[in-house]
Formats: sequence, C-alpha cells, structure tokens
Amino acid sequence: LPTKPSQGDMMQARWGTHGDHPIIALAPSTVNEILTLTIKAFNFSEKYRIPVILLLDEVIAHMREKVEIPALEDIEVINRKKPTVPPEEYLPFKPDEDGVPPMANFGEGYRYHITGLIHNYKGLPTSNSQEIDAFIRRLHNKIQKNIKDIIINKKYFLDDAKIALIAYGSVARAAERTVKLAREEGLKVGLLKLLTIWPFCFEEVKRLAQQVDLIIVPEMNLGQIVLEVERASQGKCRVVPYGRVDGELINPIEILGKIREEIKK
Repeated sequence: LPTKPSQGDMMQARWGTHGDHPIIALAPSTVNEILTLTIKAFNFSEKYRIPVILLLDEVIAHMREKVEIPALEDIEVINRKKPTVPPEEYLPFKPDEDGVPPMANFGEGYRYHITGLIHNYKGLPTSNSQEIDAFIRRLHNKIQKNIKDIIINKKYFLDDAKIALIAYGSVARAAERTVKLAREEGLKVGLLKLLTIWPFCFEEVKRLAQQVDLIIVPEMNLGQIVLEVERASQGKCRVVPYGRVDGELINPIEILGKIREEIKK
C-alpha cells in the first residue's frame, strides 16, 4: 500500500534479516517526535554500534504540524567511541567492558575487514564455537543491559485505569483521543504509547497487566505487537487485538466501540 497507511512490517523490523541479533526500532506518532526520535536513533546507533530503524507510517510521514526545533547547543549528540590504541594494535571488533567495540572512521588509518559472517575480533570469519557463542551473546547483552536507556514510552491516564490501550505510530493518536472519549463516559481507560518498539518494553507491560482487567492493542495489521503484549502479560489480564488492514485509519470511535464490545463479555 504505497500511498495508504499500514503497520504490517513490525516483525520485519525485528526479524527481517538472517542471524540471531537484537535491533532498535523507534516509532514516532507526531511530527515533533519524528525530529526527537531521529536524533535518538543516531545517538543510539553511535552509542551501541547497532542499526536503528525509524518506523514512519504513511500518515505520520506526510503530516504537517508545528515542531519545536531546539537550539543546536541544546541537542545531545553522542559520537562513537574511538580507538585509543595505535593502528597496528587495533582490533575492530574487540569490545570494551560495556560490550561495545571502539569504532574508527574509515580513512583514519585503522584497518577494517567487513563480512556478513560471524567473525572474530579482527573481523575475519570464524568457525570457532567459543568465538561464535561470545559474539552472539555480546550483541544481545549490550542492548539488554541498557534497556532502561533505550526504551521510551508515554503514559496517559494509566494510574487508575482498568482498561489499557497499547498503541504506536498514527494509531496512538487515535487511541489518545479514545481515552478522552471513554473518560467522558466514566470508563477508566488509559494508554501506553510505545515510542520504542524494539526492544519491547516487556517489564512495563507485565506490570500493567497486573493492574488492569483488559488490554486492547489496536494496530494496522492483523496482530503483530499484540503477540508481544500477550507474552509479557503472562495471562494476568485479557489481551485483545483490534486490527485493520484495508488501508484506512483506525479512528477513535472504532476503538471506543471495541472497548464497549469487550466490556459486555
């Protein structure tokens, strides 16, 4: 759907390439968040030496809104760690204590060997089982150890909520409006808006599931992030998907109708 909104590639962003690896994926829901999360994306990529995907659905990508552009001196810019050893001692994939190897820029006199295969500290392909195990675990650990830094979300009216919506991208805008409409009807509905999609906020959803009776996950697909919500909820509450795949937006009235429908069950 090149000119219609969709959220069909959430799992593609996580698992789209070969190999057992982590990824960071961010999903803005406002034009201002496009700016702030683009800055975050570059900073995360430089800090953790990992690709970062910025997921914009068609609505957000074509939207026009006011944007707060900060002064240049107020923008946090994180640059990659550079090697402190001379070029002849440099191992481009030897990690520091935080699991992230220093990374020289091309053309600065440091030798690189780039391969798509699992490799050793020199960047050369390896079939050594210990090196393979350490390599894959390091990729995961450098992200898992920094989950609190990477995961970004926003909460709306969740303190007393008995029904929670979990949404992202343009659907989060509709969900936010739904919360206001539901509150006007006396329904204790709140919203967890995901800005970081991957890694998934497992612990946050786990805690939420212990508080509410029902979680509804509206998505412009037939159920992708809802699978992660179900896994994190661990059966503590009902988790219900609400999908739309006809190229049209999910609107607040539809989500409110789904809430009313589920309350009756």
